Amino acid sequence: MTFLIAFLILPACNYIGGEKNQVENKVAPQNTPVDDLKRINDENKLKVVVDYSSTSYFVYKGQPMGFQYELLTALSKELGVELDLHVSNNLNEAFDGLRNSRFDLIAQNLTVTNQRGKSVGFTKPLLVTRQVLVQRAFVDSDEEQAGVDYVESVIELSGKTVYVPNNSAYVQRLNNLAEEIGGNIRIVEDSIYGVEQLIALVASGEIDYTVCDENIGLVNQHYYPDIDISVPVSFEQNLAWGIPKNSPQWKEYLDNWLAEYQKTSEYHYLYRKYFTGSRSVNMVRSEYNSITGGKISEYDELVREIAAGYGWDWRLIASVIMQESRFDKYAESWVGAMGLMQLMPATAAQYNIDDIVNPRENIRGGLEYLTWLNEIFKPIIEDDSERLKFVLASYNVGIGHVMDARKLTMKYGKNPSVWHDNVDVFILKKTLPEYYNDPLVRWGYCRGREPYNYVKKVLKRYQHYLTVLPDENNVALVSLPVLQESLR
Repeated sequence: MTFLIAFLILPACNYIGGEKNQVENKVAPQNTPVDDLKRINDENKLKVVVDYSSTSYFVYKGQPMGFQYELLTALSKELGVELDLHVSNNLNEAFDGLRNSRFDLIAQNLTVTNQRGKSVGFTKPLLVTRQVLVQRAFVDSDEEQAGVDYVESVIELSGKTVYVPNNSAYVQRLNNLAEEIGGNIRIVEDSIYGVEQLIALVASGEIDYTVCDENIGLVNQHYYPDIDISVPVSFEQNLAWGIPKNSPQWKEYLDNWLAEYQKTSEYHYLYRKYFTGSRSVNMVRSEYNSITGGKISEYDELVREIAAGYGWDWRLIASVIMQESRFDKYAESWVGAMGLMQLMPATAAQYNIDDIVNPRENIRGGLEYLTWLNEIFKPIIEDDSERLKFVLASYNVGIGHVMDARKLTMKYGKNPSVWHDNVDVFILKKTLPEYYNDPLVRWGYCRGREPYNYVKKVLKRYQHYLTVLPDENNVALVSLPVLQESLR
């Protein structure tokens, strides 16, 4: 799983090459100040690229997590805008996206260097660390015969081959180091793997040396106890977020927000959680970490099997289960819904389910119900991605309330076959007497905020699962680019 990560993130990076490169012609000159903060607020969207790693962004026990991810969630909440998250371990793509206004922010713990500062702006530092050599702690006799040496000081790197991510600060540091020691360090810039994948390759013996930031090395040492990170290759360096070069208002806002947020107990809790606490060790080692174990829950195989039988993407069903029960087969709601997919007893009886908390039976019942809802909506909503939203809303609140909202949508001149800014508006309005007492409405009052949030949360989580858990044997119900666009 670990060695495939660089390939797994590619679906989320759908701006590479082609017509997107034409955007460069429309980018304002770098000496012209740009008010990115105003644009972000006007668009109601913060576009950020993060790297997929055990500290920045990953999925753990079905939930998106990571130091950068949680910082960005807090930032977008403070801004009052939606977080539009993109995942890429390719720095060239991240820098290109920043220059082309594809991204507003690179949240990847960038090392602050003078060379980078010529084309990229930086926020105030988030962290301070140093670069260290990553090698195997013990060299066996076979490796000795193959010429693999344990390096005790940077001087011994002369003549060695060191793999580092393409365009990373490690490249510049190793070049400088080669000058300092008066030797030749063979630097291989890898355009496929990120730093944590290269650490894994060192641990497995496929390569001998790489370089990483010390805080990243300490976390990975818990998962790969045989790696050694004791040899520093740099002095302490600042790590920061990357922003457009000439965006003074955006930089001022971010610097002020970071300065205040870094004083809070919440920030210090996040740092301990991902870098120093015992919990970070458990998360790295867990089989439910998308990076190391690649599992969402203990029911993955069962969900795969049953979902495939009904033609559904297992990751979507896993997102539904996470929302319904957090994978607790004994979960019971206040209205009596039970099990992983929170079936009502009447629904369970309809589908001949005798043991409602039995995971196999409960998931089967949930898939039967979802499939029935999908068939109901198929003749009236042709677009798959739109129909999915209606199906999910109906699973949460009942098809009657959704049909009522469609009638109201049509009455007030909007599109009854489009969820966002159309039917979802009127599902929210069904809390108001003016709307739930309308003669068109059959099912009366509805707590519309519940299905409104349900659709957003299930699909957002599904987007995370699609990004980090691709499945060659199971085509997504909705492609990731289509899903991302539908969630804008």
